Amino acid sequence: MENKVVLITGASSGIGKETANLLVRRGYIVYGAARRIDKMNDLKELGVKLLEMDVTNDESMVRGIQKIIETEKRIDILVNNAGYGSFGALEDVPVSEAKYQFDVNIFGLARLTQLVLPYMRKQMSGKIVNISSMGGKFGEPHGAWYHATKFAVEGLSDSLRMELKQFNIDVVIIEPGAIKSEWGGIAKENLLKVSGNTAYKNLAKKHAALIDETYKRVGSEPIVIAKTIAKAINSNNPKTRYAVGGGAKLLLFMRRILSDKLFDKLFLSQLK
Repeated sequence: MENKVVLITGASSGIGKETANLLVRRGYIVYGAARRIDKMNDLKELGVKLLEMDVTNDESMVRGIQKIIETEKRIDILVNNAGYGSFGALEDVPVSEAKYQFDVNIFGLARLTQLVLPYMRKQMSGKIVNISSMGGKFGEPHGAWYHATKFAVEGLSDSLRMELKQFNIDVVIIEPGAIKSEWGGIAKENLLKVSGNTAYKNLAKKHAALIDETYKRVGSEPIVIAKTIAKAINSNNPKTRYAVGGGAKLLLFMRRILSDKLFDKLFLSQLK
């Protein structure tokens, strides 16, 4: 895996930052992309090459890929990690915010994938790693737009995997559970801000408390996901999906064996 060129989006914190740290130490040529490159100075000291990139800005993505190709002449692995969770009752969330969440979580991922594929096809090799979520397989109150984006990542990845098999390019989905990062705090704060004083306030406040408790009680460190990504990209025959981190395997198992209504009842019982 030495000298394999990797691009990681959302590398300024959490899973992205931990993955960049791990892979550069293992000998990969790592490009870490984020809007806030000032938060990646520690990665720069380790040898990670920084890219200022906004996945909602096409020009910045094109410029970033061009820089990698001009410098390295190839790109072997794309880790589509940039994303966020904006929670609130569907009735309360402005459609503009919903569209932005799709821009970040799905359209940015898709556009960056479009930009790297010509080079991977030419090489007849490559790996696309899409960071989805255990929430790509089930819904929860106040998370309609977030879960919609992650369901979209799952469907996009399944389709893309079949398209790219002919070019020897793997598509891998990572489905994290609760991870100790900025994600949980952002989701909780947005939920209270958007629905904490509306008709949904009672359930919203209980849900915010559950998010807080869950991440403190069962949240895994980002290194768990970073090691899983490393395992997938180092494999000649990676799994199509890796469900890892706090509660992921248990919740996905419950979703598989329970009916829709029973799963709803189980989830809502945690909000009493």
